[in-house]
Amino acid sequence: MKVLNTIGARPQFMKYFPISRELKKHNTFIKDVLVHTGQHYDYTMSKIFFDELGIKEPDYHLEVGSGSHGKQTAQCVERIEKVLNDVEPDMVVVYGDTNSTLAGAIAASKLHIPVVHIEAGLRSFNKNMPEELNRILSDHVSSMLFCPSTTAIQNLLKEGFTNIVNDGKPVTIEDVKNISLPDELNINDPIVINSGDVMHDTLLYSSEMARTKSDIISILGIESKKYTVLTLHRAENTDSIAKLESLVDFINASVDGDTVIFPMHPRTKKVYNAVSNSLGNNVKIIDPVGYFDLVALLSNARLLMTDSGGMQKEAYWLGVPCITLRDETEWTETVDAGWNILYKDYRGEHKPAAERTDLYGDGRAAEVIVECLVRYF
Repeated sequence: MKVLNTIGARPQFMKYFPISRELKKHNTFIKDVLVHTGQHYDYTMSKIFFDELGIKEPDYHLEVGSGSHGKQTAQCVERIEKVLNDVEPDMVVVYGDTNSTLAGAIAASKLHIPVVHIEAGLRSFNKNMPEELNRILSDHVSSMLFCPSTTAIQNLLKEGFTNIVNDGKPVTIEDVKNISLPDELNINDPIVINSGDVMHDTLLYSSEMARTKSDIISILGIESKKYTVLTLHRAENTDSIAKLESLVDFINASVDGDTVIFPMHPRTKKVYNAVSNSLGNNVKIIDPVGYFDLVALLSNARLLMTDSGGMQKEAYWLGVPCITLRDETEWTETVDAGWNILYKDYRGEHKPAAERTDLYGDGRAAEVIVECLVRYF
């Protein structure tokens, strides 16, 4: 049986990583075909993550590169379709909410190949965000949806999904042998499973690797819990000079002279050079870093300021308070738990008092997902 995995951006490399490890355990039965669209083409944003995590070289590299949303998505659809006709997979797995996600889902569903969406059901409820459109459309052409949380399950219930396994409660690896799966995946009656979050799996692995492989803390000459990590890359923040200028003002006012480490995304760098204001001298701008270095930085930070969806959860798992530099978040559970706050709601202090619980599963989501695929086959 052939499972075709479509990825194209940094967060998807990390979501695919634990799935690939589990698929290897069944390599006599399942062939893992990896397609990299090339949506992230810069080495520091792409290949370094393959190298660090030991992800195999893609079987197909589509080299789409940057471009407008329409152009990038269209090129991904066209090139993925050619691969699908060549490979003839039994199912296509897509991850997250990028243009590559939507393109893989559209191309496969139009060829009547079942689509499996990992990280399904997320909603920010802001359709001006391209990621929100990608999430909704990908979910509604998928035949099997793996959700990272109970909130994601509830979102899909509100949109008319009814075939919910285990009443939407988290499915553990021990539960898989007892759940009921259909004989055939059906786009008209998709199956929805609360698997937990594969990013939790990746972070558990990478935290241990970061402790032994990363020396970025000593290289930068910073002390644990005495600095803030800043990341900023989303189009909603970097496509507008006025918006980026307002965020620069907010960051300067919020950190109040404290040390800030800012691995600057290439997209952000282009716009930042054009803004009229600038970050304070306490903000140390560095080149993008590998994942193990990023985990090491975050693990030792006193605070995270970010517009990244994945890093909001990583901060939660690592016990680092987070200020999200967006007007809304799809990871509402982290806000409800008190560990995450939207920057518009920040009033000068953010010290969570709540205990952290397993909002996104037990760190074995990839095992659950692949075991479900094995059972289906």
